[in-house]
Amino acid sequence: MLRSFIFIAVVAAQAGSPAWSQPAAAAAAAAAPDSACQDFYAHVNGVWQAATELPADRATAGSFTDLRRNNDRMLKDALAELVAEPSRQTTPGLKRLAAYYRSGIDEAGIAQRGLAAVAPLLARIDGVDRAGLPALLGELSRLQVDLPLRLFVGIDAKDATRFRVLALQGGLGLPERDDYFKTDETTRRIQAGYRLYAQRLLQGAGIAVDDSALEALLALETELARASMTPVQRRDPNATYNPQTVGGLQQGAPGMDWKAWLAAYAGEALPESLVLGQPELARALATQVQNAPLLAWRHYLRLRVLDGVADQLPSALAQAHFEYHSGVRRGVQSPPPRFERIIAVIGGLNGNAPLGEALGELYVSKAHSAQAQLRARQMVEDIRSAMHARISRSPWMSSATQKQALAKLEAMGALIGSPEHWQAYEGLRVSSEDFAGNTLRVRQWDTQRRLADLSRPVDRKRWNTSAHTVNAFASAGNRIVFPAGILQPPFFDAEADDASNYGAIGSVIGHEITHHFDNRGRQFDAVGNLRDWWQAADAAAYQARTEQVAQLYSGYEPLPGMRINGHQTLGENISDFGGIQIAFDGLQIALQRKRATGEGVPRVQGQTPEQRFFLANARVWRIKWREQALVNQLRTGQHSPGQYRVLGPISHMPAFAQAFGCKAGDPMVAPDPIVIW
Repeated sequence: MLRSFIFIAVVAAQAGSPAWSQPAAAAAAAAAPDSACQDFYAHVNGVWQAATELPADRATAGSFTDLRRNNDRMLKDALAELVAEPSRQTTPGLKRLAAYYRSGIDEAGIAQRGLAAVAPLLARIDGVDRAGLPALLGELSRLQVDLPLRLFVGIDAKDATRFRVLALQGGLGLPERDDYFKTDETTRRIQAGYRLYAQRLLQGAGIAVDDSALEALLALETELARASMTPVQRRDPNATYNPQTVGGLQQGAPGMDWKAWLAAYAGEALPESLVLGQPELARALATQVQNAPLLAWRHYLRLRVLDGVADQLPSALAQAHFEYHSGVRRGVQSPPPRFERIIAVIGGLNGNAPLGEALGELYVSKAHSAQAQLRARQMVEDIRSAMHARISRSPWMSSATQKQALAKLEAMGALIGSPEHWQAYEGLRVSSEDFAGNTLRVRQWDTQRRLADLSRPVDRKRWNTSAHTVNAFASAGNRIVFPAGILQPPFFDAEADDASNYGAIGSVIGHEITHHFDNRGRQFDAVGNLRDWWQAADAAAYQARTEQVAQLYSGYEPLPGMRINGHQTLGENISDFGGIQIAFDGLQIALQRKRATGEGVPRVQGQTPEQRFFLANARVWRIKWREQALVNQLRTGQHSPGQYRVLGPISHMPAFAQAFGCKAGDPMVAPDPIVIW
């Protein structure tokens, strides 16, 4: 399922390409602090970077996190009004949202309820025998517990008009599969932190656990990790598309009752087949169901259940959750304000939690901008036109492939701002007195709703992201999504000129359009089906160009001894390269439209529109990291750090050199620019 987003970070073979490490960038800025041609990121953001102090409750600071905090503060006030004045709860979503938020702010009630929400699940795990493990794994999947094969309903990658049950890898407590096998200092620190976290959660739930039990639990996870794919491997959509009947799965991964597993998840909606992401993991899971100690399985499942709701349980468990997920992994020193944590629970990561739409409904009632939505739609069309022109004149694509690419671009759907209609949440019960219980009920309701999708066609206008989200997405079914939450300064400003808006949100729009033509997205056609529509020579030419991008980024060294993984981040880097280029071309279309109506395009504070475009782009990618957060990003993330999202693409744009008068030999001028689109 294609779902990529813009945030949550030179090699010698790339002869002549500029190389930056963090020390080199600092040295360049110090040598020529006013020169855009030396280090444009430092030129734009150096003063901000030096003056910005990270609060104890933040892993990063920058445009995304600052806007997210502003949106959360606005939502805090709106939620307080909603709870205090029931007359404002005018829709089913707002009523449930008010109850959910109220249950989250009731810390005394959370302490009093203790583990009541998860007690039935823990008791179910206590009583499970080996024969009952498959059905229990399916039951817990209905509650969206993170397990080795995560069951959910999504769009079929090879038939984007229908939904299928999908089973993809998950269920690992360490950040990535390789963390079970590495022995470097950082990995050992994270391993020790996870071991302590597991112990604290289990003991906090009254479960006796000694060193030997922890070793058995970690041994089980290690075997599951051994059969899991790396992040780079998971980017191959054909490798993760393996349709299986239940009988075929039973034959290919013997030792586990797969029908009982799937039936416990799907109930009456039991399908005849599913799409399996990682067959090797299915085989390993079946082996471990048969052979791993039953006590290890019980501890593992208890840990997965507790981890999924620990931040909604009494303070000792919530603190343990924070100290591992935010402290050990990202270096955050203290928890953020409680209202932010509750909003994150309700809205989910990138606004994709089941009740997130209600949060978006509230946000839009306070911050909706019809003007922003209209201008964003115009920008989408300008940037789509720019991409059309680039594909049409691409020197390395045959006419047959160009025709297919243009059809895909034309068919690309755009969701902007917020849904046309809000979810009614029929059948969902939310209590104002049961925070963790609400989360489990919402997840189970969402699973049932998605299982019902199996009998109906895909609605291309349906949102799966809350409108309050500060992010943008390239989604399955050849769609791009821009929530209202990101249509705010510094990404979009109704008072700003086109140059600034195209450089900021325009580059985001270009990024998401390009995602459907990155090394993964290009494999899907105009409908959104995974299908090879490329001529072989064109595919080879494309891959040669993208390998240049991978090698360029693999040469960047944000921390001493830690380079960007150019293949792990390749899709995002391709989209940054293409996104800013077509956004710049889109700006030229907008400026020409103004000139055609007799409007002038003046300088602003002595800056040309082209200069303002690049300045705005560099500002939106500014970010300051805690070192542990940056290390985590380099080890596990799909995005390059913000500094390189500026330096890489812009140094390969002749339009930038022309705008700022940069010369051959300047660090911001690549002698042999990489061009894909």
